[in-house]
Amino acid sequence: MHLSTDDDIYRARLVYLGPPGYTFPIQLPYAQYGLGALVFVALETTTWLLTGGSWSGTGIALGATLPATALIWRHVDPDRPARKVIATAVRDWRRTQPTQTGPTARYTARKVQVTR
Repeated sequence: MHLSTDDDIYRARLVYLGPPGYTFPIQLPYAQYGLGALVFVALETTTWLLTGGSWSGTGIALGATLPATALIWRHVDPDRPARKVIATAVRDWRRTQPTQTGPTARYTARKVQVTR
């Protein structure tokens, strides 16, 4: 008796290779294009506000989109979708506590007894 597994879902790579007759030098999954577009819009909006609408902000946003998308996609797999990875990163960033700068504990050996 042969049981079929659901591993075929994980083997299927939905990859856009480029227009007919011309292939891209890299293979990107369809979802990575969408994530890259969202990251670009977020970075473009940020640089547009910071630079006052300069065209150099668009270049900065475009240049920062590629490594940012690659960084996010490095942690994405079929068991961890991109939205969960981003949500976890935002949650961890918000909940990180600053270091305490209060008094430190002091330890003394006044009441230590050594018996033989």
